[in-house]
Amino acid sequence: MGYYENSFYGLLTLCAGLLASQPTRRNELKKVADTRKPATRDDRHPETFWYQVYALVMGADWIQGPYLYSLYRDEHGLSERMVSTLFATGFLAGAVSAFFVGALADKHGRKFVCMMFCLLYAMSCFFTVMPVLPLLFLGRVLGGVSTSILFSVFDSWMVTNFRTLRLVDHGCDLSRTYATTSIVNSLSAIVGGLVSQGLVQVTGTYKAPFVLSAGLLWWALQLIWGHWVENFGTKDPESSEASEKRSVWSTLRQPSILALGFASTMFEGSMYLFVFFWTPTIKSVQKSAGELPYGFIFSSFMASSMAAALIFNIVMQKRPFKYTRLLIGILLAANFCFAKLAGPKTEDATFWLFCLFEACVGMYWPCTGYLKGHLVPDDVRAKVYSMLRIPLNIFVVLSLFIAGDSKHYAKVFSACSMLLTASFGAVWAASLKESMP
Repeated sequence: MGYYENSFYGLLTLCAGLLASQPTRRNELKKVADTRKPATRDDRHPETFWYQVYALVMGADWIQGPYLYSLYRDEHGLSERMVSTLFATGFLAGAVSAFFVGALADKHGRKFVCMMFCLLYAMSCFFTVMPVLPLLFLGRVLGGVSTSILFSVFDSWMVTNFRTLRLVDHGCDLSRTYATTSIVNSLSAIVGGLVSQGLVQVTGTYKAPFVLSAGLLWWALQLIWGHWVENFGTKDPESSEASEKRSVWSTLRQPSILALGFASTMFEGSMYLFVFFWTPTIKSVQKSAGELPYGFIFSSFMASSMAAALIFNIVMQKRPFKYTRLLIGILLAANFCFAKLAGPKTEDATFWLFCLFEACVGMYWPCTGYLKGHLVPDDVRAKVYSMLRIPLNIFVVLSLFIAGDSKHYAKVFSACSMLLTASFGAVWAASLKESMP
């Protein structure tokens, strides 16, 4: 068994220990003296179908992760510049679609748009495996639109559903929901990385994970159709479009939302650049000859993310400090990772710095999800969430075009470090100016 396999199993053992120490809904129900709902073992968790759907859609996304670059570069035979252009096309499509995705979801229903996501992303998978350049670009466009939906509308549906059904009375907690969602995400990614590697080894082609991804999306579509309840944004039919726009822009102009949006752009932008650059970076410092076990490396990253989300769930159960302070700490730790990655490094150091950054990701998602859940009104939630993704996508597109190809990863990591420092300052200044959770 190799170094990366041992590291993965070690991280998985850590996750198992943390999982055994998690706070549970049953414990929360016991604390609620006036609840009318008894805490029985056969009591279905009210968010079961949310977690099931999220596991499937994220699994469909992550199962492609280890081999998208390799499919383009090695199997389709595309140049570095063309691969970079394809990645940039996806982010550009995400930026453009963000203008209408949120409004469409708030007006016509978030459940409906989530079902559309499943169809669009499945089509993206099929176009990605076809070695025809126009179809590859169409696949990236559909992938960009789908990603915009995935990271704005799904969250919007979950938060509104949480409040509409008053799940806090059923022993649920929004902070714990976000942490558990992050854990489900990490588990999906771990399994996805291992399954994708197994599929590639058995079939001998990088296309196999994308075909399976389409099947998972179809399964998710059936669960959404049969078990989710529709929810919307503004319900008042007499409210004018102008008043809705005022509500959106007044929310976006708040210093806390501006700071959170800036931090999200810098952190998530760095994360997407990491997705593009981690394979060539670790290749450049590889000590031994032969193919790297990308599935185990990718799954190790996700195990690090899961461990961090589990720690978040334990620590924030008692709210020892504000979520804003935690976010500042996350940004500083991510800054440290990129500062070190921009300089000379060994293969082992590179791997563990990537794992540390993924640990930051594991805490970042539940932390920012909770903050946005409290700061953004329900009636314009999907619009605001999608609008916050516009600068993120533009940032990634510009970064990819400036970098040109994977050989300039050191400069990209250095720039990410500086921008994360700026985002830390913005969140800190906003927390001083107004009260943030």
